[in-house]
Amino acid sequence: MFKSFRGGVHPNDYKSYTANVHIEKVPVSKKVIIPVSQHIGAPGVPIVNIGDRVKKGQLIAKAEAPITSYVHASTSGKVTDIAVYSSSYRDKSLAIVIESDGLDQWMPGLPLNRDWEKMKVEEIQGIIKEAGIVGMGGANFPTHFKLSYGPEKKIDTVILNGSECEPYLTSDYRLMIEETEKVVTGFRIALKCLNVKRGIVGVEDNKPEAIKVLTEAFKGTGVEVVALPTKYPQGAERMLIKVLTGREIPAGKRHSDIGVVGLNVSTIVAVANAVVNGIPAIERVTTVTGDAIKEPKNLLVKIGTSFKDVIDYCGGYSKTPKKIINGGPMMGYAQDSLEIPVVKGVAGILVLSKDAVSHDEKSACIRCGRCVKACPIGLVPSMLSILSERDRHEEARESYGLMNCIECGSCAYVCPSKRNIVQNIRYSKSKNAAHAHK
Repeated sequence: MFKSFRGGVHPNDYKSYTANVHIEKVPVSKKVIIPVSQHIGAPGVPIVNIGDRVKKGQLIAKAEAPITSYVHASTSGKVTDIAVYSSSYRDKSLAIVIESDGLDQWMPGLPLNRDWEKMKVEEIQGIIKEAGIVGMGGANFPTHFKLSYGPEKKIDTVILNGSECEPYLTSDYRLMIEETEKVVTGFRIALKCLNVKRGIVGVEDNKPEAIKVLTEAFKGTGVEVVALPTKYPQGAERMLIKVLTGREIPAGKRHSDIGVVGLNVSTIVAVANAVVNGIPAIERVTTVTGDAIKEPKNLLVKIGTSFKDVIDYCGGYSKTPKKIINGGPMMGYAQDSLEIPVVKGVAGILVLSKDAVSHDEKSACIRCGRCVKACPIGLVPSMLSILSERDRHEEARESYGLMNCIECGSCAYVCPSKRNIVQNIRYSKSKNAAHAHK
């Protein structure tokens, strides 16, 4: 029996909007805006020029750095601009604009059909790096780096995160059901890269169909599929690793420091696409949902497609939108423009009317301790928030473990004073980061 993690909350999951909606492919937009930075690490450097004609899957930006990710054209057409644009990953990023020719033509030779089981590990790792795959659950960490750990890290367990605990989002759920074979293949490739035999797939028990199909599909592979009690934030890396292995990631350390590598479902499907078919990370499945969307859907979207084009494909709004969020309601970021592109880490676009958004005014902290009880990391979120408001950011870091916060939003969810705890914590983190780089 697996033990749960401390704290956490049980919000309404609102997944019924799209849980049974099959994945649809969004038609090519007239233009795509592709940021060269969609990942943690060094931003890509454009290797194309304005006026160049490119094909789908063509490399258009890269950086020679240990931690970075390659960027590819998501459709065929003409490069019309290379400039700084608003981004859904960072406030702004240098981006390559491609005006579609409407043909959506692949680079010559793509897609392929390779037998990955006969390939050497080094070749597979190189393919994953050149495909530009990052953590597509929102972490945006380059996947090739995770799958290239040497024996010094003593990795003995690889975890596939099928929790998708964020309310509203169902993109990973649909992939587990509709692309089961790719999920299995991608995970087996990851195990091969790390020379690990122990693989665990963690899925919350509110997804019985996914548990059923994955259990059947992984038979004979040695991979264990585990049904976990539904609880937010089960999908957070620290929580899932603790529940499935009993190990805890020490403060300031990573999963690899305790012999574990965690991967997201969308990421693993991208690995299978790249290694078997040679297809780089040029598209992703994104859930477009909320009470203000006319036709909530799970969509296969080309990287660089604007939020506006995606929402229009869903029929536009059913109600006047009050808030548009990149991601889910707990950890996502509110957006003030639809002219931003879908990038590799956009798992969802959430559109809410005023009826679905809290209108309570924030008030002073009443020291009730609910945020402390809900925090899965064991922090004191109320103090972190207060210190942020008072510009005591260093004290928040040094005395209250600011940098250990995973920004899950459980504290804000239970706060009776409706305080902006997570926003304050993010602000303090940014101030500490700015000070560190002076």
